[in-house]
Amino acid sequence: MMILPYAVYILKCNDNTYYTGFSSDIMNRLKSHHSGEVKYTKSRLPVELIHITYYKEKQKAYDFERYLKTGSGIAFRNKRFL
Repeated sequence: MMILPYAVYILKCNDNTYYTGFSSDIMNRLKSHHSGEVKYTKSRLPVELIHITYYKEKQKAYDFERYLKTGSGIAFRNKRFL
């Protein structure tokens, strides 16, 4: 099994908002969210991981994260991942 190094993830926050992020070390990044080290999610704990997609190429992961933060990307997220 090949481990893909880049991840795009969506968290549902305690206030029913969503956080979309990108990481090359997803386990460490999720620990940062859960321990209150990330500005946006710090006051919105607990957070729940609701989607994750892995990528081999950094640019593709970055592009998908940017897309998910656009109007059409938010609509896509709401239809496909929530």
